[in-house]
This record gives sequence, C-alpha cells and structure tokens, in this order.
Amino acid sequence: MKRNATAVWNGSGKEGSGNLTTQSAVLNKTQYSYKSRFEDGIGTNPEELMAAAHAGCFTMALTFALNGAGFTPDEITTDCVITLEGGAITKSELSTIAKIPGIDDAKFQEIAAGAKAGCPVSKAYNMEITLEAKLA
Repeated sequence: MKRNATAVWNGSGKEGSGNLTTQSAVLNKTQYSYKSRFEDGIGTNPEELMAAAHAGCFTMALTFALNGAGFTPDEITTDCVITLEGGAITKSELSTIAKIPGIDDAKFQEIAAGAKAGCPVSKAYNMEITLEAKLA
C-alpha cells in the first residue's frame, strides 16, 4: 500500500505560503505557512500532521491488540504532542485514556506498551516516544 500527499509553496520562507493536498482529499489545498508552523497563524503544519498520524496509528494499533487479547474497547481517546526544538523534531508524547470492559490495569499497560512499540508510525519515527496510558 502507498499513500501520497502534495505540498506547494509560493514565495520566501517567512513571507510565503503553501498548501497541502492528500490523496483522500481530506486535506485539499490546506494552507500552511511560517506563521502556522512557528507562530499562531491560520493553517496546519508538519508537526500537527505528525501528531495526528501518531495518535491515529497508535489508537488503531491498540484497538487491534486489545481485540487480539479478547477485549473490545468502548472508547479510546489519544492525544499526541510533537516537540520541535533546535531545528529537529525530538519527541512524540502519546497520552491515551481508554474505556474497556473487563480489563485490569496491568493487562492494559502491557497491551498499550506493545501497541506503542508495534505501531507503524512509532516504528517510522526516529525520536523519543513516551506513553501515558490510563483506564477511564
């Protein structure tokens, strides 16, 4: 399987702007700029998209791992914070809260740690990855 996206940029780095379009068209000429990346401008940015990718991938991986262990979650909510510092993306912090009938915390922690390690996005990211996992 392959997925794709296209970035278009016009102008200088600080004053210019660009747009992003994804294969699915969920992003369709979505604005991004210096201000949306480093200040409070309107639009998206690479770090926000990385956070969405990691939160989504981990949550799916956790769901499948729970299913494999005989559990079906009622709901899993995952936040992800990507840190950009010194010109490098250095950290991805996952924080998840899950409502799962019939599971104890020890088993949940074991499955969550495995999902963090096995998630394809975790495998792709060459940075520190942390996880805080809680049962609701």
